[in-house]
Amino acid sequence: MALYSEKVMDHFRNPRNVGEIPDADGIGEVGNARCGDIMKIYLKIENDVIVDVKFNTFGCGSAIASSSMATELIKGKPLSQALELTNKAVAEALDGLPAHKMHCSVLAEEAIRAAIKDYYDKNGIEYDKSQFPEHDEDEEIHE
Repeated sequence: MALYSEKVMDHFRNPRNVGEIPDADGIGEVGNARCGDIMKIYLKIENDVIVDVKFNTFGCGSAIASSSMATELIKGKPLSQALELTNKAVAEALDGLPAHKMHCSVLAEEAIRAAIKDYYDKNGIEYDKSQFPEHDEDEEIHE
């Protein structure tokens, strides 16, 4: 059995939504100091809907695939639905990740949340703070 699914390999070799949005409405950047993966998500939002999303990821194939899949899952969705995206949903959409790579899907979830929080903060929009747990940047992310 292969270590990575065909979907992981496809999103690694042909990542979707790579790049930056210069006038992004929300930007989220997260990283895991231990593994060295860094993800940056850019959101363009109109009427509370994500009309465009781009990412830049420095990291392993699983991190790139997780970023790519996560952007595909939230594009065109209302912010409320994007906030419901879990790392498990990202991993499932990729037909699974090896256990030691699940932290990559966690980073994708956290980068999206960070970008949405940035949008809310920039626009003075009230939000439930419990939806945005604070993480120490040097903290190890556990699956």
